[in-house]
Amino acid sequence: MKIKLFDSELKIMDVLWKNGDTTAKRTAEILKEQVGWSKTTTYTLIRRCIDKGAIERIEPNFVCHPLVTIEQARELETAELIDKMYDGAADQLVASILGWKSLSPKEITKLKEIVSNLE
Repeated sequence: MKIKLFDSELKIMDVLWKNGDTTAKRTAEILKEQVGWSKTTTYTLIRRCIDKGAIERIEPNFVCHPLVTIEQARELETAELIDKMYDGAADQLVASILGWKSLSPKEITKLKEIVSNLE
């Protein structure tokens, strides 16, 4: 399932990914604390996510259930980043990340494991 979510919609999804099924009311409370959104703003964004098929509304109490996993969202965002900034070359993205971040020996070992599993 490839659903393009904008940054504001990802904030809604993040609440659901972290908390599981959550009422719209509670989601609005959380986002008011985190980013200062009004209840109206949050409900508008929830409605957009429902319309896109990213969230399912469950009654009673307007419970929001995520239909898109964080892994699916990450995969799409990463693919778009690679296409947009690296002309589709994933190795260039990895080289860029490795060029600006010092990795611990543990992180290097983990990356080697990931690469060896791809071969």
